[in-house]
Amino acid sequence: MPETPVIFDRQILRARRRRAAGLGAATFLVDRVADDLGERLAAVLRRFDVAADLGTPTPALRRLLAAKVGRLIAVDALAGELAAEPNLKVAADVEALPLCDGALDLAVSALALQFVNDLPGALFQIRRALKPDGLFLAALLGGDTLIELRQAFAAAETECEAGLSPRVAPFADLRELGALLQRAGFALPVTDVDRVTVRYATAFDLMHDLRRMGATNALSERRRTPLRRTTLLRMVEIYMERFADPDGRVRATFDVVWLSGWAPHESQPKPLAAGSAQVRLADALGVEEKSAGDKAVR
Repeated sequence: MPETPVIFDRQILRARRRRAAGLGAATFLVDRVADDLGERLAAVLRRFDVAADLGTPTPALRRLLAAKVGRLIAVDALAGELAAEPNLKVAADVEALPLCDGALDLAVSALALQFVNDLPGALFQIRRALKPDGLFLAALLGGDTLIELRQAFAAAETECEAGLSPRVAPFADLRELGALLQRAGFALPVTDVDRVTVRYATAFDLMHDLRRMGATNALSERRRTPLRRTTLLRMVEIYMERFADPDGRVRATFDVVWLSGWAPHESQPKPLAAGSAQVRLADALGVEEKSAGDKAVR
């Protein structure tokens, strides 16, 4: 079996989260996602006895769930971050969940899974941890997230250093993530994307927010030498030239990709077998059926 590529340095990610907490974490994005997840969950008319929050970097989602589930388990690699919370705490990385098969009615996660090295493996573990007909609902950054910063850095390094280095994490797109849900064995998988555009005075302000989110460069292949001042200043200039609005503020894109799926259960709707339809499509649409060889009348 091929080894899983190590894209992210998980130890550095944890260190960046601790630094963010010390700086005063920027939580506006995860707060928004937590609120949206609560609204999506409210549309599911059922009670969840045992739920787990997998790696959400703030307590926002756990506070929202506390009154909606019977028992809440918080899974986080930074055990100290959970010390003041009343729910059951599990110090573990989402890449290696210490949960028994069929332990959960609900698994949720907000803005954590985009930094998992083996996302297919993590999704498989989550599906196994769910009881039959248990629900998985998560949001992670994907698509064109931070595309402006990625392009500005690439252009600046090409000009100033005659070569590129990994600066911004790669993000999976909607179709890839939908396929991973199916591969992990989820029934009724659904994916959609919510594009959030945040505006800043300069790219420096964006980078400061990323630092306070604990989301600065944690790629395993990142350059270990400090970023040159000339390259940084040129990046900021390019960012302003290409991505500024008429009022002079710059844009930053965050694509929040939503994933949902159910652990298989016999009560769930199944697709009809091929050839089992009782009504012709042409009759349902109220049109005349033509064979493939007939030419359309103009």
